Amino acid sequence: MTGVGATAAHAADTATPAGASTPGVRGDTDLALVNGRIHTMDADDTVVSHVLIRNGRFIAVGNGPVRAQGRPFDVVNLRGRTVIPGIIDNHNHIVLMGNRPGHHTPLENAASIADVQKIYAQRATQLPDGAWITTIGGFHRNHLVPPDQPPRLPTRAELDDAVADHPVYLSESFSGPSATNSAGRAFFSDLGIPVGDDGSIAAGNPTGRATLALRQALLTFDERKRGAVDAIAYGLGLGVTTHLDQGAFQATNTPSDGAAHEDNFTMHLPFLSLLDEGRLDARLRINFLHMESDQATPELDARLRNAFPFFGGDLARTGGIGEFIAQGTGPTSPFLAAARRVAAAGWRAEVHSLSRTDFQQEIEAFEAVHAETPITDLRWVVAHVPFITEEYTNRLKALGGGLSLTGWRYLAGSAASNGPPFRMIVDNGIHAGMSSDGMQIAPMNPWLHMYYATTGRNARGVLINDGQQITRLEVLRLYTRDNGWFLREEDDLGSIEVGKHADVAVLDRDYFTVPDEDLKQIRSLFTVVGGKVVHDPGRWVR
Repeated sequence: MTGVGATAAHAADTATPAGASTPGVRGDTDLALVNGRIHTMDADDTVVSHVLIRNGRFIAVGNGPVRAQGRPFDVVNLRGRTVIPGIIDNHNHIVLMGNRPGHHTPLENAASIADVQKIYAQRATQLPDGAWITTIGGFHRNHLVPPDQPPRLPTRAELDDAVADHPVYLSESFSGPSATNSAGRAFFSDLGIPVGDDGSIAAGNPTGRATLALRQALLTFDERKRGAVDAIAYGLGLGVTTHLDQGAFQATNTPSDGAAHEDNFTMHLPFLSLLDEGRLDARLRINFLHMESDQATPELDARLRNAFPFFGGDLARTGGIGEFIAQGTGPTSPFLAAARRVAAAGWRAEVHSLSRTDFQQEIEAFEAVHAETPITDLRWVVAHVPFITEEYTNRLKALGGGLSLTGWRYLAGSAASNGPPFRMIVDNGIHAGMSSDGMQIAPMNPWLHMYYATTGRNARGVLINDGQQITRLEVLRLYTRDNGWFLREEDDLGSIEVGKHADVAVLDRDYFTVPDEDLKQIRSLFTVVGGKVVHDPGRWVR
């Protein structure tokens, strides 16, 4: 790392206001990344060798000699590394992940029971004595054993072998099944929660009781803040710099609460506290989920009258209503009434589709609302859409809408339960972008979703989505430039261009040339958000 002065070639220099605080490597410098293969993801998919960053934005993007004037730049020699814009996840549940009880430890990248043991043993070295190691959602037993063996979770003995001095709890999807080690079994058994000799906890009520017990025992506000830091840091290590959070179901504080339940009125506070302290290192966009069965939707009505969409700053900002706007989708449900209210208030709406018919009812309701209150400029979205047809894709496109796509079928999908039709959607030209839908039924890791979108293969290597594969460039575009549209921030985020926010990820291998299986292993060597280095475990920069 060195300092440079002189004039930045082919870019206008930007003066630094007196007393301004510039996010960079040091408070008195800005950042230059040089000698890289920097995929800008601009309209021409330009690849350049260097960028200059000042006041949190790109001021030069190009090739050739690097010259700058004014305040010094800290220069990082990329040595030919691949660089991409910071990944935007347009639909996930990062706030739920941050509010998990215990020290949440993702298992989405484990490919065997031995991997689980290794991940947990490593995690234990970082924690205080006796601290809980937990994994709630984001993985599936399907990818923990070879394809020729029945899927299963680790046993109590296997977890004890990995971590004897810390209680462990791992729970699949929304409500289990789950597993624990001996220390965890003692805790749950004392509360009357049934645990098998092998450490197994049945799905449904037993898992609900176990998860609730951990929430009640472990979740203080400080622990929620620590969990929020961990969740953001995990994403940054994967190159994810912006999250559009899709909310949670309202917690009832009973065993019926699953992994997707939290207090809708307080769950954002740990993240906002980090923002106040200057410790929110990624961009957070917040959707508000509403699941009322009352045709009058009083909570939604109150939200629309008393909150502001797209309100906030560069790091944290409100979004729209979603991923649910009301219960149901059919003509007798409150869905249509809710959609009318959202449109009249001028808010963005996002809903999700998982079946072969629900997208039809949703888009037909959008059309009915549009006939009364135009929604063309509101950017309404349907997410997941494993079975959407081109007819309904075109009908949504005519309304100015978009599709949020995810590779969640990667974990446990089959040829009968596959999708979405990536190839059809990309070729159609509707506004589309990628998401993870992590961390309940899907992983957050974007590279797993990119593997699935480009190969059509699930976690067991079975080809389940043949004919709908897209290219690596296409799916990366969906995760970067195209996702700016979903935030209404396409002029600020999603590509490496002069004037845009300086969010980048420097990758540990070349995404465009590695073998397919290596896509799942890609990580960020260091990650920059708004010109500030926020992830740098190898201390490349600092």
